[in-house]
Amino acid sequence: MMETLTNDMTVTLSERAAQHIANFIAKRGKGLGIRLGVRTSGCSGMAYKLEFVDDKTDEDLVFESFGVKVVVDPKSLPYLSGTELDFVREGLNEGFKFNNPNVKDECGCGESFNV
Repeated sequence: MMETLTNDMTVTLSERAAQHIANFIAKRGKGLGIRLGVRTSGCSGMAYKLEFVDDKTDEDLVFESFGVKVVVDPKSLPYLSGTELDFVREGLNEGFKFNNPNVKDECGCGESFNV
């Protein structure tokens, strides 16, 4: 299936996000990388799923940024294509930020989106 992907059908990590995830995997002591997906939820329709991944399926697509693997299921890829996952600090808060070019609208709390 990888042959049918175009160059813009990718999911990437910023260097800061990759370092943060690599540190967590090292502390955890295992893991192939992270799994990024979407699920139906929230006020705007879709919400991101982000979790450690220890095993992948044959259908999973694997992208790599700065040595960290990002696993995406084929159903989520159309919603995530072109997305960069960043790790940001804003004031006292820090966390992952999804820079997703497909998002048309987000809810006020920032937890969900639609495309």
